[in-house]
Amino acid sequence: MDQERLTATRTFALPAAQVFAVLADPAAHAAIDGTGWVREPVDQAPLTEAGQVFRMNMYHPNHPDGGYRTANKVDALDPPRTIAWLTGQEKDDGRLEFGGWFWRYDLVPLTPDTTEVTLTYDWSAVPPSIREYLSFPPFGPEHLPNSLRHLAEIAAAR
Repeated sequence: MDQERLTATRTFALPAAQVFAVLADPAAHAAIDGTGWVREPVDQAPLTEAGQVFRMNMYHPNHPDGGYRTANKVDALDPPRTIAWLTGQEKDDGRLEFGGWFWRYDLVPLTPDTTEVTLTYDWSAVPPSIREYLSFPPFGPEHLPNSLRHLAEIAAAR
């Protein structure tokens, strides 16, 4: 971990395309996450291009409303090697606002049936106004390795 970024890496005994297909499916994100915060996708379409927005229903006991919705914008998409998104919210007027953190998965095929996957959570662009009421990272150090373990299990089952 550096000061404003966490990463975890795991080798999967699976082809990169099989792993990437799970990451590009918003319906799989709750099971990958494993915290119980990510619930179900509002937008079910597979992630296919940079700029695409997908919304997720969320829950956190410390959130003022408990349940809330994120709007995520695909920032990088290079199948089957990279997928990343910025997390934010949709305002009442439909405008999207992002908080300055992103999730990124980098997949490196080691063999046709083995892939190294690196998950990065980066909050380096979070402005001071958000840091006043949110602490980063908002989860413990085990979260990223657990997410990679969940991803491996889901991808192997498909």
